[in-house]
Amino acid sequence: MTKPGTTRDFPARLLAWFDVSGRHDLPWQHPRTPYRVWLSEIMLQQTQVKTAAPYFERFVAALPTLRDLAQAPLDDVLALWSGLGYYARARNLHAAAKQCIELHGGDLPRDLDALTALPGVGRSTAAAIASQAWNDRHAILDGNVKRVMSRYHGIDGYPGLPAIEKKLWALVDTHVASPQLPDTRLADYTQAQMDLGATLCTRADPACVLCPLQDDCIARREGRTAELPTPKPGKTPPQKYAHVLWAEDAQGRILMQRRPPTGIWASLWTLPQADDATAARGWFDEHLRGDYDSAHALPPIDHAFSHYKLQLHAVRMRAEPGDRIGDNDALRWVAREELSSLGIPAPIRKLLTNQDA
Repeated sequence: MTKPGTTRDFPARLLAWFDVSGRHDLPWQHPRTPYRVWLSEIMLQQTQVKTAAPYFERFVAALPTLRDLAQAPLDDVLALWSGLGYYARARNLHAAAKQCIELHGGDLPRDLDALTALPGVGRSTAAAIASQAWNDRHAILDGNVKRVMSRYHGIDGYPGLPAIEKKLWALVDTHVASPQLPDTRLADYTQAQMDLGATLCTRADPACVLCPLQDDCIARREGRTAELPTPKPGKTPPQKYAHVLWAEDAQGRILMQRRPPTGIWASLWTLPQADDATAARGWFDEHLRGDYDSAHALPPIDHAFSHYKLQLHAVRMRAEPGDRIGDNDALRWVAREELSSLGIPAPIRKLLTNQDA
């Protein structure tokens, strides 16, 4: 019997499972090009496959090459991303495409350090791109792999801590260096690791009975699958509030405001926003004309960010442009049929879609 947590035949068993039960029909696999692999990896950083797939197909239909992405206006990129969340990924993707044009002849660089130097590409993402696009021998350590490694090797401690992450990197490096892993199968091995974590070794209720690694998994042997990986130390996210103004003119156009280039929802278009009701009233008086007191209050909208919760209080009113609207590049009156062409945060788009016109 092998020692629990052994690395001896880990790659061979994982590939044998992948050949039968892995995911072979993902849209970025057909064809599997560096550009498509890169785009998929950025989308999957904070998003599950089932959610990302239709966004990926829409994105590559509109921008099929890296050069198309680099030449597209940022507004178009954000509109294609709209609803997928974590919009910094889209801004980084656009900036990285431009960097590839300037520094790498219009192609993604194959060198791992050059990949990692691109905006939005960390060590694991760079390795995932290189292994899947070119079958290069690099280890990955995304969230799924951290969970698999923590359980299989019985690693205590929150995987986000530098000391624990260092241990996990050492383990995945050992696995990927195995002579049992053929040079021709690095792309499959990388996908197999992600598939195992996404489909069997899940956060809750892992399907250990179906796992190809179950016999040597320390967490399973010791009955600790619910404990590992160690959860992040608990912290209650703070609650914040904001007020948004849904102003429509006589033609039914909606006033939209571009967010600043940094911060939450950076560079996206949203309804004008203020910190509280008094500031919202002051903003209206400064920029618009109309009867603010007749505004209709809408139900609050709750939205969770990674580090705080936000509750939006929206009011809807009929208004006309004030003197300052025409001189402000960050404000636009937008027809309803044009909203789909803008990058709009998901809760704002949901508000505009769900309320009666």
